[in-house]
Amino acid sequence: MTNHKKLIEELSRLSTEQSNPDTVDIDRLSALEIAHKINHEDKKVASVVQQALPHIAKAAEVFAKTIRNGNRVFYVGAGTSGRLGVLDAAECPPTFDTDPKQIVGLISGGYDTLVLSMEGAEDRIDEPVAELKAWGLTPHDFVIGIAASVRTPYTRTALEYAMEVGARTAFIICNESTDIPAGIDVVIPLPVGPEVITGSTRMKSGTAQKMTLNIISTTAMVLLGKTYGNLMVDLQCNSEKLVARSQKILIELFNLSFEEADNLLISANGSVKTAIVMHKLGCSREKALQRLDKNDGFISRII
Repeated sequence: MTNHKKLIEELSRLSTEQSNPDTVDIDRLSALEIAHKINHEDKKVASVVQQALPHIAKAAEVFAKTIRNGNRVFYVGAGTSGRLGVLDAAECPPTFDTDPKQIVGLISGGYDTLVLSMEGAEDRIDEPVAELKAWGLTPHDFVIGIAASVRTPYTRTALEYAMEVGARTAFIICNESTDIPAGIDVVIPLPVGPEVITGSTRMKSGTAQKMTLNIISTTAMVLLGKTYGNLMVDLQCNSEKLVARSQKILIELFNLSFEEADNLLISANGSVKTAIVMHKLGCSREKALQRLDKNDGFISRII
């Protein structure tokens, strides 16, 4: 019981655990009124993320440098925070043709908890250390901890171990940045305030975390030359939709017919980026790859 009393005291200090005065009557409202209440609270999230942009940008720069040097980024979290990290990691390979082993999401309780919640798993402080050791964490890697409450044992332990190893670290939190483990390289505070349903951090906290992870990974990918303007040119053509999207890019960029775009994509071995350089320079696939390699994958530096 003593531990529970201490935990209650910790939770009482977190804004996400406070009762929201604007939603105390939510159980007496109609469906539309409830939806309006939730939407009103959600509107506050973007401005909170905006305030954290300098920290977010710093994390994106570390992320990009880590990947550029052939090292790895690890997202670590429990519950909703962990699921969001795994989701962002999973979306990078098809969108930006990254190596799945370079951007990794770790969640307390393992991947089974992606579909079935295991709340007690967040208290396992030995699990993240074992997982990071299994991955062979090095001083050249980057570990991003995600925890709405700041206190999550699984996430904090992962960050503490990462610092012991000498890896770069970032911590995404949804409360005021108090009681942060000393030595974190980038702290990203997202103080969204009391949730619509008290303590339900899958709501505003989760939205803020998702927005932040989107900005970090997307910014890093742009810094790595994974786009041409705002075009997704490093996507993997491993589905009918992505093949069609690749063809569409070439058709619209160069005013090609469908057949011309399809043939160009085939000759580029399915790579939109390579196809663009081949068409603009009128060169072979091998020559295009050489030019891309020489220019760190940036099309804009070539044409």
